[in-house]
Amino acid sequence: MQTVLLTGFEPFDNDLVNPSWEAARELDGVQVSEGVQIVARCLPCAFATAGEYLAQLISELKPAMVIATGLAPGRSEISIERVAININDARIPDNLGQQPIDTAVVVDGPAAYFSTLPIKAIVKALRDAGFAAAVSQTAGTFVCNQVFYLLQHRLAGAGVRSGFIHVPSSPPAGQPSLVDGLRLGVSTAWLTQADVVETGGQVS
Repeated sequence: MQTVLLTGFEPFDNDLVNPSWEAARELDGVQVSEGVQIVARCLPCAFATAGEYLAQLISELKPAMVIATGLAPGRSEISIERVAININDARIPDNLGQQPIDTAVVVDGPAAYFSTLPIKAIVKALRDAGFAAAVSQTAGTFVCNQVFYLLQHRLAGAGVRSGFIHVPSSPPAGQPSLVDGLRLGVSTAWLTQADVVETGGQVS
């Protein structure tokens, strides 16, 4: 059985729940296709421990694909992230009270890493299914971006596709559930070998 590692985050900033984990946990054990199963795990929202725990999970599970997810307060759509940058610049303290400002995620690491998921194919599949979705050009500079960067840094050249999806606090009224959206995103990422070519850029 091959494994797709799907992570969400614990609540932060005084929230009681984090939709990224609430959705991901519902998919733990779900089969993406024959012989491929999702394993969902919750990451701490802390600069000092999130990346370390993710690395431990990758070592233990040896996943064939990794998709990390997190909450993007204020966004109204599922955001498929394109790029992780080598900077920590926390607007608020994390759950351990740390608030790094203008520090490198990896000292002397590359300025950025791109997702290796078929990001536009995922967006297209989500939109076709009635979800609000878009390619996002920034994962922010909080723990989500740090985890995204460390994920791509660790798996660079390993042949394991990986990336990050931001979810909204609550889906717009009338669209399917976030659980269904993540399930579709994971299955599209797994089954799509070559990304689609269509517009997704932004003017500003």
